[in-house]
Amino acid sequence: MVIVAQIATSASSTCASSLLQSSVKQTLKSSVAFLSSGAKLLASPRTSHLSRLPAKLDRSQISVRASSNSPKPTMAATATQTKALISESAAWGDLKAHKEAIDQTHLRDLLTDEARCTAMIKEYDGILVDFSRQRATTETLPKLLALAEEAKLKEKIDAMFNGEHINSTENRAVLHVALRAPRDATIMVDGKNVVPDVWDVLDKIKAFSDTVRSGKWLGATGKPLTDVVAIGIGGSFLGPLFVHTALQTDPSSAKAADGRSLRFLSNVDPIDVATALHGLDQETTLVVVVSKTFTTAETMLNARTVRTWITSALGEDAVAKHMVAVSTNLKLVKEFGIDPANAFAFWDWVGGRYSVTSAVGVLPLALQYGFEHVHKFLKGAWSVDTHFHTTPFESNLPVLLGLISIWNVSFFGNPARAILPYCQALQKLAPHIQQVSMESNGKGVSIDGEVLPYECGEIDFGEPGTNGQHSFYQLIHQGRVVPCDFIGIIKSQQSVYLKGEIVSNHDELMCNFFAQADALAYGKTPEELRAEGVSEALIPHKTFTGNRPSLSILLPSLTPYTVGQLLSLYENRVAVQGFVWGINSFDQWGVELGKVLASRVRSQMNASRTKGQAIEGFNYSTTTLLNRYLEGKTQLLYPEPYNVFPKDLLTGEGVKKPVTPPSSP
Repeated sequence: MVIVAQIATSASSTCASSLLQSSVKQTLKSSVAFLSSGAKLLASPRTSHLSRLPAKLDRSQISVRASSNSPKPTMAATATQTKALISESAAWGDLKAHKEAIDQTHLRDLLTDEARCTAMIKEYDGILVDFSRQRATTETLPKLLALAEEAKLKEKIDAMFNGEHINSTENRAVLHVALRAPRDATIMVDGKNVVPDVWDVLDKIKAFSDTVRSGKWLGATGKPLTDVVAIGIGGSFLGPLFVHTALQTDPSSAKAADGRSLRFLSNVDPIDVATALHGLDQETTLVVVVSKTFTTAETMLNARTVRTWITSALGEDAVAKHMVAVSTNLKLVKEFGIDPANAFAFWDWVGGRYSVTSAVGVLPLALQYGFEHVHKFLKGAWSVDTHFHTTPFESNLPVLLGLISIWNVSFFGNPARAILPYCQALQKLAPHIQQVSMESNGKGVSIDGEVLPYECGEIDFGEPGTNGQHSFYQLIHQGRVVPCDFIGIIKSQQSVYLKGEIVSNHDELMCNFFAQADALAYGKTPEELRAEGVSEALIPHKTFTGNRPSLSILLPSLTPYTVGQLLSLYENRVAVQGFVWGINSFDQWGVELGKVLASRVRSQMNASRTKGQAIEGFNYSTTTLLNRYLEGKTQLLYPEPYNVFPKDLLTGEGVKKPVTPPSSP
């Protein structure tokens, strides 16, 4: 399939890194801080109660200007140019009124309407999605589609696929979909078809991974490299880990990975280093360092740590044979000791949390499973991408999923969503989608810089069934209302059936998949309990109100292809939510302030531990905590520099191991 995109014009983008200068009504307790080091926007936490926000903000009291370090906007970004918030539309008001009617219904009654249920079960390319346990009638979907039309959802989706700079605060295109486009596709960014560049990198990954897997690429001592450690954080870790965990029990993928291992190192906590390297041999280990700029603090400290682990045993020259990079900063890659020829590129139109289908994920996964398996994963993602881009909204799975989430969050006031895969291989899906969703849509202002008078974003969490049932389902059934995504697999990756059992192990798992959704919907009434002879004293405790929304996603099997489908389904669902809410789902200024403050703490930590300087310049609480922390640490005053590593992890000259009991470096 060929997608021909239009060239984005500079006039279509708004100014990057905008600063919201407030003189907002006194009742609104929001503020905006301007980071002097990075000139980046930070919105202070807003009240969680909608009743405390004004029904409509006075735009005359809000102005927007570009930061000094931002690209110059093509036109003045002023408050008079902002568009009306979606909550001011007639479609939004219609849904608010409709919600009052829905409040008078119960799912146990709605589920008796077979015509309604049929209309709420959709299917595409083997994926079945059942919305019938949502608090919605046949009138709800047209109203949600009207909201999508009011938000110009189709135009926004087209703009994304056309390479327009829809990430306006950073003046970037958003084109992770191009990463899985077929070789003959055409997707334009700033006048250039980027698909050939994508495939240049994919071809390079295939050639390199084939060479390593075949044993032709040898380490410094002439041994094949069979163990891979991928160093990255955030999207450079969570996405690849999700896919790796999903594939490692797939029989075909497991066979391809026979004799190989893949580990991930993300946390700067030295415990993570010890865990990632435990039992590995430097002679057979290949390290993939993932950092676009090669400056990410946590990643580069871990990279230097692992480099020391390698060079302590094999010497400095071993770095070029045992370490490769996913980065665009070839200068720093070379200075680190990695051959720039072994650096794999990706682009600024790939956000970190959307990067698993770039070299960030494809390289380590191809080293483990072979490029052909990873290519199937990319094809699955592209299948849902094209469905998302071309299918009418009433049958468009990511669009319907996104609109249902908006319905639950903004109209029913449900702040959380549980992702509940009834498949152990999907145990890392919820943590990955947690980042994709919460970092994308955890915003308090619109894309035009206006403070939102409605809630957006979801608190995502989850655990595979049936483990979750014995953990947090109590709250879901009888406590807070938490909309749930139940994900089931028809054919398990592994089969167990015991003679004498009435069902197989996988059937037992799936019995719970079907039952839990109905339990949430129907509940159990006091009348039903009395009919069972339950004592009056226990009836309040055993009553289940039901009427708790969920949806069910059923996949035919869990393979590289369907894992790609599932990834795209959630990625595009998140985009739909952001497009309708009118926010920028593709920046993440909220993570920046902590980084800036950590830099100041880092300087103080160094001064206190190496020179004994007193803590100063922090508030009372932070000073107290820092002093307590430092009281329990070893002062770093060695007669000469040493590398201090966990016991039994590193040997070699210039290495000092902790004593027993260990000190606390």
